[in-house]
Amino acid sequence: MRFLLRFLSLAFLVAAVMTGIIDSIQSVASETVVVTPFGAAIFSVNPEILAAAETWSLAHLPAWMWNTFAEWTLLQPAFAVFLFLSFMLWAVAFRREPAAGRFAA
Repeated sequence: MRFLLRFLSLAFLVAAVMTGIIDSIQSVASETVVVTPFGAAIFSVNPEILAAAETWSLAHLPAWMWNTFAEWTLLQPAFAVFLFLSFMLWAVAFRREPAAGRFAA
């Protein structure tokens, strides 16, 4: 399970770096700051996934959760959301070393 969480964390980290690089290239080219929202980044990959996520969340969760949390998240910069998801998955998969050391009984 930890391997899967670490792999997903790596995938989100790669997505964060890619969106950050794309945003920086577009910012240099247009001579203004360009930041891609998370919703636009997801929509560019798969347009149906946002509609499916909204349908699922409205069927299984209260409507206020989609209206507040999901819409707010979709408006945030894509690199920041991907970095946050990467860190959260890494933190869940993290295992601390024993305080006594590696070879303690």
